[in-house]
Amino acid sequence: MEKGGCADALTAAGATAGGRVAFADELRLGLHGRVRRVWAPRGVKVRQRVQLRYQWRWLALAVDGRGGGLWWAWLPNLRKEAVAPVVEDWGAAGVAALVWDGAPSHRARLVREAGVPLVALPPAAPELNPAERVFQELRRAVEGLVHASLDDKVAAVERELAALAADPARLRSLAGWAWIDDALARLPAENPAPS
Repeated sequence: MEKGGCADALTAAGATAGGRVAFADELRLGLHGRVRRVWAPRGVKVRQRVQLRYQWRWLALAVDGRGGGLWWAWLPNLRKEAVAPVVEDWGAAGVAALVWDGAPSHRARLVREAGVPLVALPPAAPELNPAERVFQELRRAVEGLVHASLDDKVAAVERELAALAADPARLRSLAGWAWIDDALARLPAENPAPS
């Protein structure tokens, strides 16, 4: 997808104006903690506890910034065998086209044949993906805290995701970007008949 070519790429993939287009990405969530910025009085040194346990899970997330929809799934890894069923489920949930980066599992034939048209974002361009903005909100809610286990941290993320999914207006404010709305407005009303 070239600069300004989102509508063309989506049209080439078969997306139409009436279908839900979602932007997706994955987040590695683990117990290897991160320090977050916090407010403190001037001159007071802030000390934060950090976990250093190497346990991870992957959160696959798709967001529709125009309609305020959010879909997610937890994965043990990012292999094509784990990603393909998630793409199928999102297609069954109403996602008509999926825009995401060009990770190896995203380009695999098994994932491409999952039934949802896929459009690749340019490499090294997370600023073009509204899913990254949702990840910022998730990190704000759970990072900088010490969790008893990975399951506790996953539960905290699940609570935040459920709150986001229940508030479409908040999702639209996070992920409803004007350039995406403009591109989606230029999509054809329906697929043209083959000639």
